Amino acid sequence: MRLIDTHCHLDVADFDADRAEVLTAARAAGVAAMVVPGIDAAGWGKLLGLCAGDDGLYPALGLHPLSLDRHRDDHLAALEQVIATENPVAVGEIGLDFHAKDADRERQLDLCRAQLALARDAGLPVLLHVRKAHEEMLRLLAETPVIGGSAHAFNGSLQQARRYIELGFCLGFGGMLTFERSRRLRRLAAELPPTAIVLETDAPDLTVASHRYQRNSPAYLPEVLAALAEVREESPAALAAQTTANACRLLRLDVDDVGGE
Repeated sequence: MRLIDTHCHLDVADFDADRAEVLTAARAAGVAAMVVPGIDAAGWGKLLGLCAGDDGLYPALGLHPLSLDRHRDDHLAALEQVIATENPVAVGEIGLDFHAKDADRERQLDLCRAQLALARDAGLPVLLHVRKAHEEMLRLLAETPVIGGSAHAFNGSLQQARRYIELGFCLGFGGMLTFERSRRLRRLAAELPPTAIVLETDAPDLTVASHRYQRNSPAYLPEVLAALAEVREESPAALAAQTTANACRLLRLDVDDVGGE
């Protein structure tokens, strides 16, 4: 089985001490490719260098809604330029996070709207971070349509999921699916069409149940697959093939080339 981790922050400092070992473990677990999303402009160079040195790592570039204090107005122009020169597979990680009561909603909305426009103009999918803001995000997508993308760590309703799917999106499922207490999320994963699901870890965050309170790793992606197979009562092999095909369709990758094969 070849799996694709569609959302994995391998570039962050948490992996600086043992990144090569983490990659080796992930490949041994069947994770053939990993998408590495950007968070802020300062990190794009390191991220691009990492992906350039490994055929199984694919860069996405964006400005994260929870890093507003690190973003400047000129970073949008810089993002437009780096998208044009570096050909990332997606624009991301972008989105809206209204979880905190003091969230600067207007600035987040403006930043997200601008990045959706960049993705639209570049013909790229987007990797969305959305928390407590699905209705607002769906309104933005209606205003500024893109070719699709992934709603990362999806935690909305079935009705909202269907609206994302109608807009060409897949829904990303990760470590939270492995927790028995995630009953609503597990019901949702069981009800969605198989063509709408992609796997992710969000490593180093949102780890699987067997490694609770520990650093997450792309090597744990098979545990997400196992949880998905359990709740859907389907074959892990069939779901591995389907979710890999979904990711390749979403990111316009050649499934035969994934992982350098």
